[in-house]
Amino acid sequence: MKGLTLTQLLQDLEAKRPVVLVTNLDTNEQRLLGRGEGSSEAEQRQVLQALSEDRCAVVEEPGAPPLFFQPFNPPLRLVIVGAVHIAQALSTMAAVAGYEVTIVDPRQAFAESERFSGVATDTRWPDEALTGLNLDSRVAVVTLTHDPKLDDPALEVALRSDAFFIGSLGSRKTHAARTRRLTKAGFTEAEIGRIHGPVGLPIGSRTPEEIAVSILAQIVETLRVSRG
Repeated sequence: MKGLTLTQLLQDLEAKRPVVLVTNLDTNEQRLLGRGEGSSEAEQRQVLQALSEDRCAVVEEPGAPPLFFQPFNPPLRLVIVGAVHIAQALSTMAAVAGYEVTIVDPRQAFAESERFSGVATDTRWPDEALTGLNLDSRVAVVTLTHDPKLDDPALEVALRSDAFFIGSLGSRKTHAARTRRLTKAGFTEAEIGRIHGPVGLPIGSRTPEEIAVSILAQIVETLRVSRG
């Protein structure tokens, strides 16, 4: 890899920009491409596919040299608003699945509980915390508090970000009320439609652990299926 390419790649990694290193296997020429970039629509689609699937691929087209697509994605992150019982199970499961987890809750007695030992916690107000976490396209945000004073500020920041998943706990009635509040705050129907509410796949979950399973499954489905 040439020095300029390596320098650019390191800058992209530092800035958490998803890029794909495309190598011409005949000439060893290399290019770094982001989403929407490429010399053709087919190449742009391949870049997007490499980033979405998070795996390398060799593409051979008739009359063209073989190309090797190697994705460099920022780490997957999960931001959980609300240091509640579901968050305890969800943070553990998500960490095993490869997510960097942050629990956001200004209620220090909740966030600093021994239940979250080893998990990053942020006790700032949710809107301030999420703004500081620089939500990108590799971040999922889930609000669990049932308290509009905590959930709504977090959702407003998440909806203005590139987060690939936004979910909020609560009944359909609760979500309808949430929708009205966010509409009053100036968000469009399409923007509010990004929220998975009630969050989690409908698997009949009842316990905190089962609800956490349903939430993580929906996050993975969105990352691996819906975005692809």
